Amino acid sequence: MSDPKDDQTPGITRRKFVTTVAATGAAFTIVPRHVLGRGLQAPSDTLNIATVGINGQGFPNTRALMGENIVAICDVDYTLLDNALTRFKAAAANPSGAGAGQQRKRNPSKAQLEANAKRPPTDMTANTRKFIDQQLPKLKRYKDYREMLDKQKDIDGIVVATPDHMHAPIALAAMDLGKHVYVQKPLCWSVHEARQLAQKAKSNAKLVTQMGNQGHSTDGARTGQEYLAAGAIGDIREVHVWTNRPLGYWPQGIPRPAPLPPDNPQRPLRWNGAGVDARLAGALAGNYPVPDGLTWDLFLGVAPEVEYHPIYHPFNWRGWVDWGQGALGDMGAHLIDHPFWGLDLGMPTEIETISTPFNGVSYPSATTTYYQFAPRGTMPAVRLTWYDGGFTPPKPEEIGDEKLNGEGGILYIGSKGKMLQDTYGLNPRLLPQSLHDSFGEPKAKLPRIVHEEHEVNWAEAIKGKAEASSPFSYAARLVEVMLLGVVSLRAGGKIAYDGAAGRVTSSAKNGNATVDANEFLTREYRPGFKLT
Repeated sequence: MSDPKDDQTPGITRRKFVTTVAATGAAFTIVPRHVLGRGLQAPSDTLNIATVGINGQGFPNTRALMGENIVAICDVDYTLLDNALTRFKAAAANPSGAGAGQQRKRNPSKAQLEANAKRPPTDMTANTRKFIDQQLPKLKRYKDYREMLDKQKDIDGIVVATPDHMHAPIALAAMDLGKHVYVQKPLCWSVHEARQLAQKAKSNAKLVTQMGNQGHSTDGARTGQEYLAAGAIGDIREVHVWTNRPLGYWPQGIPRPAPLPPDNPQRPLRWNGAGVDARLAGALAGNYPVPDGLTWDLFLGVAPEVEYHPIYHPFNWRGWVDWGQGALGDMGAHLIDHPFWGLDLGMPTEIETISTPFNGVSYPSATTTYYQFAPRGTMPAVRLTWYDGGFTPPKPEEIGDEKLNGEGGILYIGSKGKMLQDTYGLNPRLLPQSLHDSFGEPKAKLPRIVHEEHEVNWAEAIKGKAEASSPFSYAARLVEVMLLGVVSLRAGGKIAYDGAAGRVTSSAKNGNATVDANEFLTREYRPGFKLT
């Protein structure tokens, strides 16, 4: 495993701000593809893109890239694939989808207005029509990503938008074949996989990688970074990050479906916690055949064998330990991203997750995770607290009768004031209002992403016209921090972490048991599916 400090993202740490936009106006030499070699693109080329996992985020990811050439879609569930194609056809006929799809502040800053004026327009409806008319008739469909990679030789870049547990196996296999990769957050399922992806990206430096934490590309997020870099709120020792997920989006805190135990008059099922859980599991159980179009074995992939149930697929996989990473994995990349970026946090030294009851198979209904980060240079130690499932930090008195954003947000507490950001790092504002007004807009030092659409930024980076906003060299370290919160949850107690070695150095106490949390940094991979 590599030291996470070996891989530093150019131009995105607090210590080193990039002051010029990456080569967007430069002239490019047109080079034949065969001269560039496997997986590398002549800047003038239209990219051949394949998507693995079309439901959920795979749909908007693919649509955003329809200015390129979509050559293949792979999904273990052909019903979902067919539904996506139907939705693409509907989108092509809907003029309301013609905008760039960028997230805008209601009161854009001067830097945002200037960046917006320079952005080339994106007509997503026209691109979708081009896909329907020109690309769909030739589109290849697959269920197994391994077959696609073996047969489809013309792919330049792959979007991986499957459940979390398959992100790393697919991305690593694609990178071994010289394919550029865009991988949905949380990038991977385990800390070990995060390090594998970072190392693979480092050893294949010509490949362009991107994680799908799209807020990282927005102007608002960059304005927030500039407030922090300018010292607007002084030294920061405390950060609070929260989300309302899972909310009603997917279930958590439930037992795995299982038949009720046989009636035993000598030991009747009680109405205690265990008895209620058994009844809930029995209520969920039933005879649910695998739907037509779904290949369940391919869905399971690297994960253990579990019988199909509609509570798992589609989408609800996120709340189950076998396949997802719960609310922290879902939204941490959109929220923890910004203090991790702006405060140059590195790896935490201690992590402790507390939660509502956790049965080991379905993530708890709500958690709070405490991260401790050591001092960095002249910056003090930081305690970052994560909340989900309805838990929130104390409301800062400076906002008066206003409520904290119910969806989620970030609260920085500094020696000179505070700062709030919404989910994705949007709408940064200083507290109290008098500080925001007196400080004014921070000087723009970070480059604004020319194409604020995160997927298009990745495509432009492949062509040599931009730098990827959230490459694996950065994203893998961010995700490692997130997943350490899950490690502490599964271990059942506080852990100490050696970031350089990538090892837990303390034994967690789970009741009377001592747990080696290092076992939760990785997993056993099912035969036929493995990391490369």
